[in-house]
Amino acid sequence: MASVTGNMKGFYRQRKTTATKKSSKKSPIHTAIPGSTGVQTPATTANGGKPDLQSECNESEVVLRQFDLNMAYGPCVGIARLARWERAQRLGLNPPQEIEGLLKSGKVQMESLWGGRI
Repeated sequence: MASVTGNMKGFYRQRKTTATKKSSKKSPIHTAIPGSTGVQTPATTANGGKPDLQSECNESEVVLRQFDLNMAYGPCVGIARLARWERAQRLGLNPPQEIEGLLKSGKVQMESLWGGRI
């Protein structure tokens, strides 16, 4: 057995590096924001490589997706958009009236952004 002199620095010798090489490459940004220049992760691509979040959608669907992502009105998993809006209204969270109009028109998808995915 080796003898220890009581100095840990002597037992665990460390070497200092004189020059470090900095990489000029930037790491890819994994994002799911439509229109961004970042790399799409495999979870956000489907249908032959077409990103899910960049699929064909109109302005009302974009507004409803923002409502789905806003946690101020409670969770949206496992509940229809209209039911979530009504629950938020009952709880006094003041959800936007625009959302109610869109949902009651019947021209938009009633399932939330996460419906069928989780």
